[in-house]
Amino acid sequence: MLSTLQIIEIVATLCSLTYIVLLINERIACWAFGILGSALSIYLFIASKLYSEAFLYSFYVVMGIWGWIRWSQRSTANANPIISQPLPVHAMYVVVASFGGLLLGYLADTYTDAARPYIDAFTTTFSFAATYMEVKKVLQTWHYWLVLNAISIWLYQDRELDIYAGLTVVYTFMSVYGFVQWRKAFRQQPKAV
Repeated sequence: MLSTLQIIEIVATLCSLTYIVLLINERIACWAFGILGSALSIYLFIASKLYSEAFLYSFYVVMGIWGWIRWSQRSTANANPIISQPLPVHAMYVVVASFGGLLLGYLADTYTDAARPYIDAFTTTFSFAATYMEVKKVLQTWHYWLVLNAISIWLYQDRELDIYAGLTVVYTFMSVYGFVQWRKAFRQQPKAV
């Protein structure tokens, strides 16, 4: 018999898989599945004492709403291209996410009973950056997700979230596929004059 947490994990996983497939294919409906999967995950992560992950998934809900609105508005105007950002912009993302990871890790380690507070915090803050890039349709978001997903496999397995660990294995491979698909679309879209 499945426990309530296992059922929530399964439903959230199915929503998350649907989200990533639709995201790779640049479908606005991805955001509805992302929001639902993230909302379910918040409860699951609090129960597993991964508080930074719960915070992250709360952020995903908010970003999902913004992504849905932004993609809808830009799609109507035919102005939602995939973009590429230069290395200095990514250096800024890394510095800000690293500082945020140290701060969040310290707070979680000092004031909560969080499991793996620093790894959890770093995957959280770098996921903030990657999600922001996802909404903006930045090609390089997939590089961030590849690394984040690989690290998160271990984190979820450590907390006995086996279904999420399995999902993240799929996400790791989907990150490569997502990059290939978005790069192809990026190269085929008309260049700005």
